Amino acid sequence: MYYPKAYQKKDKSYIFDFIKAYPFCGMVIQGEELLATHIPIMPEGNADAFKLIGHIAKSNPQFEYLKSGTEALFIFQGPQAYVSSSWYPHKDISTWDYSAVHINAKLIPRSQRQLEKDLKILVNHFESQQENPLYYEDLPRNLIEEHLPLILGFQAIPYKIQAIAKYHQKQSQETQIEVCKHLLKEKNTKEVAKAISNENRLK
Repeated sequence: MYYPKAYQKKDKSYIFDFIKAYPFCGMVIQGEELLATHIPIMPEGNADAFKLIGHIAKSNPQFEYLKSGTEALFIFQGPQAYVSSSWYPHKDISTWDYSAVHINAKLIPRSQRQLEKDLKILVNHFESQQENPLYYEDLPRNLIEEHLPLILGFQAIPYKIQAIAKYHQKQSQETQIEVCKHLLKEKNTKEVAKAISNENRLK
């Protein structure tokens, strides 16, 4: 990861909460070539010590290489948006504001019993946010048993974690406020405006 010091995030709680807030990530491993899969990942543990849990389809090309000790890179991405320098009170270079967490980890395949436990955590976490949730326990058992042989669960043990939040920290408050005004005009960039405001403690 390109990791400028001004934008580094070291707080363990920030990183743990970030993963929970943006769990759909890219998992990259080395096969005969680099292989990437986009999957939901959940942290297991707490901010001071956690592991990652997830699963892939056995028809996925990554399956062949997912052995105990396989190294993987997980890329979690937060709010991001293009920032035009035409919004600045002065002439400058346009940029992109974003946040991300990269985790290098070693993979350990899970047993079917562990996989079911992980699926229950994953499904119930997201279903709890639904108006009429359908929890893992509510699914027909025959449906579950049909699908379990088709996927492989894994645990990932982090050994390197990098987090970054580039949200105009090096710019003046006047510029930060002006950028937020423009980002708030667009529905899909409001979250970036909120991130800039929070990161720089704008009033």
